[in-house]
Amino acid sequence: MSSREQMLARIRAATADLAAGPEVPRDYRPAGSGPVPGDEALVRRFAERAGDYQATVRRCSAAEAAQVIADTAAGRGAARIGVPPGFPAGWSALLPGAVSDDPPLDLAALDALDGAVTTCAVAIAETGTIVLDAGPGQGRRAFTLVPDYHLAVVAAGQVVAAVPDAVAALDPGRPLTWISGPSATSDIELRRVEGVHGPRTLDIVIVSP
Repeated sequence: MSSREQMLARIRAATADLAAGPEVPRDYRPAGSGPVPGDEALVRRFAERAGDYQATVRRCSAAEAAQVIADTAAGRGAARIGVPPGFPAGWSALLPGAVSDDPPLDLAALDALDGAVTTCAVAIAETGTIVLDAGPGQGRRAFTLVPDYHLAVVAAGQVVAAVPDAVAALDPGRPLTWISGPSATSDIELRRVEGVHGPRTLDIVIVSP
């Protein structure tokens, strides 16, 4: 018998007469138990919660989207904005300094951008989180982590109630990036430092039909 087996045997012998622990309740809220995606109350809650995480949130109609996206980028002084493959051409039409990420830009070129614009896979009202899965319009992971500014465009119908709803809607086999506000950490002396793990500035534009 190995030393590991001996140790485990002793633990089993020492705990053999102990009663089983209490049953752990697993009554988590299931997916689909809240309002339907895109519900106006969900969209308002998402905007509020994202704002709590120091993201700036704007809302607009589909007809206004291109102008609002361009104005939002211009308000940050972003003259060169990276645009990933699959991003709707109508939404990026008024960006004055759009830079395509097709073929993929190298790290130096990504770092030279003023920011990046993307869509998302899903947005979560309860936590103010957007989730990217590298699908069309979202870009690869480096595309949103290297530039210092991220402008995310969320269709109102992508806003779900809670994390279980997002998990049910996502493909776990895809590379998922969960974003709740600008990148920040307080690990060192409890001082908040922004831009350590990704963009220090996050703008969100919610587009309603």
